Amino acid sequence: MRSRGGSPRFFRAQAARAAERCRPAVFPACLPRQGRAPFIRQPHVRGNPALTPLRRAPYTALMPPTFSSRRYNFDWRSFITPGVKLIVLICSGVFLVQTLADILLGRDRAYHLIVQTFGLIPDAVIHGLRIWQPVTYIFLHGGLFHLLINMLMLWMFGRELEQVWGKRRFLNYFFLCGAGAGLIEVIVKTIPVLFGQEASLVPTIGASGAIFGILIANAILFPDRRIWLIPLPVTIPMRPYVAVMAAIEFFGTLSSGGDNVSHLCHLGGMLVGYIYLRRGSFLYNVRNSVTDWKVQRNKKKFQVYMNKHKDPPSRPDNWVN
Repeated sequence: MRSRGGSPRFFRAQAARAAERCRPAVFPACLPRQGRAPFIRQPHVRGNPALTPLRRAPYTALMPPTFSSRRYNFDWRSFITPGVKLIVLICSGVFLVQTLADILLGRDRAYHLIVQTFGLIPDAVIHGLRIWQPVTYIFLHGGLFHLLINMLMLWMFGRELEQVWGKRRFLNYFFLCGAGAGLIEVIVKTIPVLFGQEASLVPTIGASGAIFGILIANAILFPDRRIWLIPLPVTIPMRPYVAVMAAIEFFGTLSSGGDNVSHLCHLGGMLVGYIYLRRGSFLYNVRNSVTDWKVQRNKKKFQVYMNKHKDPPSRPDNWVN
């Protein structure tokens, strides 16, 4: 008969206890914090376990027991920036008011109440002193397609521009180009008054002047950005694209103007945007010459001052070594 110390059950129990002692222990005080892997103790059989050094657990310790498909969260803040969203909401709200006015008041009365009051009419700005029209005309649109095209262009080219500049500077630039384009439209179409003719009575509405200012800003800041010509499978850099658009608007200005598009306002927005962005490079040589002249003048004044205030000669030293 075998003794208990030599039975197979005894040896299996001893092996199980030894395996339990060799298993690395994870302590609650060393649980992962903020995405870090927990610390575990090295397998230590002999000696004091408290003196066993800690090591960082592998990354698999952070993995959940079950895995699911990866989730992609859509962030509206990267899809449309705050400044662009604000302009889109204002233009859409104003267009909704225009539509309701057409339904409730009739097209003729709504046209007289909204378009002739807030649209850009050169004769009304000069003789009627409606000085708000170079700003308010930006938010009016002539139809749903006109609104959608302008807002699409604003989102396509204004989103990254606002990410670079910030909301405040982007909005300032947008309204500067829009109001500048409106003033150029008023000035040019008021020139016939000098020759005994009447100023233009045709209203101009839409944010196209400001959007063309955004186009010229993209051509200056992102000249090599590729543009996909929808629906053609062709991409071209930003600078040639804007140059072609400017050429189309220029030749459209020279035409008879039967397409009901204010090409002059588009060119005005591009001109104002270009002057604003290049304002530091105008008269570069003249400004450098003036600066050099000031430096030379200050240098001569300093030399004259030093000649007049020379230090007196020091006395000879009477000390003898």
